[in-house]
Amino acid sequence: MLLNNKVAIITGGTRGIGFSTVVRFLDEGARIALFGSRQESVDKALKNLEKIRPMADVMGLCPDLNDPLAISEAIDTVCLELGKLDILVNNAGISASESLFDYDAKDFKKITDLNINAVFYGSQAAAKVMAKKGGGVILNTSSVVSLYAQPSGCGYPTSKFAINGLTKSLARELGKDGIRVNAVAPGVIGTDMVAALPEEVVQGLCASIPLGRMGKPEDIANAFVFLASDMASYITGAVLSVDGAIVI
Repeated sequence: MLLNNKVAIITGGTRGIGFSTVVRFLDEGARIALFGSRQESVDKALKNLEKIRPMADVMGLCPDLNDPLAISEAIDTVCLELGKLDILVNNAGISASESLFDYDAKDFKKITDLNINAVFYGSQAAAKVMAKKGGGVILNTSSVVSLYAQPSGCGYPTSKFAINGLTKSLARELGKDGIRVNAVAPGVIGTDMVAALPEEVVQGLCASIPLGRMGKPEDIANAFVFLASDMASYITGAVLSVDGAIVI
């Protein structure tokens, strides 16, 4: 097993890419703390895991990711319950498609708060714990739009460009502490976020994918497994595109 006896926190772990990553990490021997936005969604995810992985070693929490103290306390709880922290997957995030002229300042701030600030807070708190024990892995969810942008909803690609910069900067800063930091940039993946797009938009995006299909959450989860494992022990500061070679 690639992640045997590793302890991982996965934010946004109640559905989509996050939930698939929880399942794959469990399959590879990890113990998991999944973070969700609401207690109801956390409870639902845990019940679903009981059905498909009845012996799973997993706990669930719903800290406010925009509250540095709440994040720090949640990580302390995970370390107390599961013994340590080896891996943090910063996966929670939101998207938007409003034009610049229709963008509300509060909506822009909401995106940057969760997609950037929360990643910083989580990474900072996790790195303090990991550095004390001699190392760890921080993984961030970026996006293909961090490479190509998108024609509207500028807040989302802006946030993902920032994640790439944060990933590379932290990799350089934390290498001395034995902490690797990488990101995965998903393309068009079959999640609720993509399902909310107009059908013609989805069809147009899929038509530009050389592999001829939309990606699956498992495709991204597999990339996270690899980057979290010792197989990637000399990879840090990377932004791995998992997008079927999409051309936007």
